Amino acid sequence: MATSAFKKLPGFRDFPPEDLALRSHIVETWRRVSRRYGLLEYDGPPLESLDLYVEKSGDEIVGQLYSFTDKGDREVALRPEMTPSLARILGDRSRGMSKPIRWFATPQLFRYERQQRGRLREHFQWNVDIVGEEHVAADAEILAVAIDGLRELGLTADHFRARVSDRRLLSSVLTAFGVQDDSLDVAFGVIDKLERVPREASLEALVKDVGLEMSRADALLGIFDGGGLEDLPQDVMKSSEVSTALDRFQVYLEALEAMGLREYVEIDLCIVRGLAYYTGIVFELFDTGRDLRAICGGGRYDRLLEFVGGEPLPAVGFGMGDVVLGELLADRGLVPEYARSLDYFIVTVSSKERTEALRIAHMLRENGRSVAYALKDQALAK
Repeated sequence: MATSAFKKLPGFRDFPPEDLALRSHIVETWRRVSRRYGLLEYDGPPLESLDLYVEKSGDEIVGQLYSFTDKGDREVALRPEMTPSLARILGDRSRGMSKPIRWFATPQLFRYERQQRGRLREHFQWNVDIVGEEHVAADAEILAVAIDGLRELGLTADHFRARVSDRRLLSSVLTAFGVQDDSLDVAFGVIDKLERVPREASLEALVKDVGLEMSRADALLGIFDGGGLEDLPQDVMKSSEVSTALDRFQVYLEALEAMGLREYVEIDLCIVRGLAYYTGIVFELFDTGRDLRAICGGGRYDRLLEFVGGEPLPAVGFGMGDVVLGELLADRGLVPEYARSLDYFIVTVSSKERTEALRIAHMLRENGRSVAYALKDQALAK
């Protein structure tokens, strides 16, 4: 049997009908839930200026870009995420728009990263954003959309959890522990990797790279060992900045409680989100078995639009990928059975019936039926 000399690139997918059916099921569910929340769909170009990502996407994503110099001598990149494109789009036109802006998109994104289960070099992503509202009700609304998207696919609180944190709260806690302003980003990086590196290495980084004394660094890690607000020391709780951040976070949790979603939510101060533009409440959704990478991640990014030259507007949003979600649905037995949808199949046994068969097929199609017919005459078995 002959085989093609050309193979698809590593980390990229083909979509024969049965595979495309799953992708379509996921994407159409995203669209249905988005419209239920009054969100409007948008899109942007798959190719953007390299500078759009270099400054605000974080070192990890910049290192994974598919980038090149185009024929116009411009440095460009395939989009690795959608939020910078959204910021650029709104930067051009947000001043004349009513607020808040509630948009969603389902773009294909590209990152040259190490392949593993749930992670390829391209994926389709559900992006949902609310722009122009600073109240934490917008943060709660965004998380509600993400949770409902998974519930619409058949997943329950037995299957996934949302782990939430607040970078403003965490900044206040770090400051109360003695971390200087110019070391906050380094400290965030250490915290972001706590689950992936040994405790001793994190302790050493807090001392050498952040500048904490060993005793304070050890006490700080003790908070993240538990991960919850109840582990904050009393002297830290007395900080006015910490108290203000806690009050705001409590309003957020109460909104989720009012929507009946509190059972899906866990407070975990280890959640930082690696992207450089996040400024407030952040979250990630994980399967309860912890067999997969994060299903979804998002948070508040109040300064990104201003960075790309637009109106300074508060914003909050998330991204959810189809690859890891497809794995989770398969693990939980929630992939719909693939079935070819066809209402009628017409067979002719001689050329005499062909004209009538074509007339009937076209009539049925005009009435919304799916019809196929044999492209050559077939003998019928007795």
